[in-house]
Amino acid sequence: MAETAETKTGPNVLIVYYSMYKHIETMAGAVAKGVESAGGKVTIMRAPETLSEEVLKKMGAPPKNTDHKEATPADLAAADAIIFGIPTRFGMAAAQMKALMDHTGGLWMKGALVGKPASMFVSTATQGGGQETTALTFVTQLVHHGMVYVPIGYACKKLFEMGEVHGGSPYGAGTFAGPDGSRQPSQIELEIAEFQGSHVTAFAKKLMK
Repeated sequence: MAETAETKTGPNVLIVYYSMYKHIETMAGAVAKGVESAGGKVTIMRAPETLSEEVLKKMGAPPKNTDHKEATPADLAAADAIIFGIPTRFGMAAAQMKALMDHTGGLWMKGALVGKPASMFVSTATQGGGQETTALTFVTQLVHHGMVYVPIGYACKKLFEMGEVHGGSPYGAGTFAGPDGSRQPSQIELEIAEFQGSHVTAFAKKLMK
């Protein structure tokens, strides 16, 4: 079968994230490198903010990256695959990401996301802060849309690394921010994130054949 322009350029992979203190945003950059290394076309977007500027200022949140536009349900529908970047709030997805998904009722009615590959990476304050539960509880969003959940499993051998404390699980890449948010993603966490981008893109390419 002759290759089409679509198969030549690879899948359009959307990375949509929410990041208050830049941890997930940094991880998103690593995931994007993985997407591109696997031949995908990547777009990075932000989940819309739900907090006021006044509240964000009091919380010490830095300015948003204006290069990353706010995502809409239409952006989710247009992608060939979606990788969600999710900070944890008490072991579950931050409200901003949940709010974005709460606006996808129209897509659900049309079945617009059925069969679309999806994956997720997370940020937690501590080792027991929700590296797995955040992903596990977000899977319900994918299931109701009929999406194809693509975990990394243990295909990434970096997950076996026990020489240092690091985030990540079979559900997807992850980072630890620390209780005060001062810890930034480590090299091994970024490498797992990059692997995830490549892994999901390779899966999406198979579905396009």
